[in-house]
Amino acid sequence: MNKKYIKYINYIVNNIEKPYFKNMEEQYGVSQGEYELVLSKLLNQPIIINRSMYGNIIILDKDYNEIYFENSKGMWHTSEYDANDNLIYVETSDGEWVKTEWDENGNEVYRINEVGFWSKWDYDDNNNVIYYENSDGFWSKHTYDKDGNEIYYEDSRGIRHEI
Repeated sequence: MNKKYIKYINYIVNNIEKPYFKNMEEQYGVSQGEYELVLSKLLNQPIIINRSMYGNIIILDKDYNEIYFENSKGMWHTSEYDANDNLIYVETSDGEWVKTEWDENGNEVYRINEVGFWSKWDYDDNNNVIYYENSDGFWSKHTYDKDGNEIYYEDSRGIRHEI
């Protein structure tokens, strides 16, 4: 590649905004054959581009996780994953987003969204939910027998029962 071409690709990478595919075509005149070059550099990783017959485009990472989606109207969403392929962040073109945290066993332990609604979970050694709480003030407690069967439930609404 010549220096001018590399400089132009770097310019695009440093300035492009979502929706990527729509803007690559309309603003920068990038050809379909150059999409992978631009986007792999932009996303700083190898990518796989899939197209549907409906005009949707999906970008996958090396582990085949969907990291970007764009439809023919320019609506998009992005996704990020941790080293264990757990989904940790999603953002949409509508301004919605969700952040998620996971423990070492792959259990979801915390989630929060763009309006501040959050949920959190605690687990026992067998990965059973023993406590749940959310930002609305709701909580629940769970007890399990040695086989992992829930034997007791109680929540903030005053519901209590042995199962």
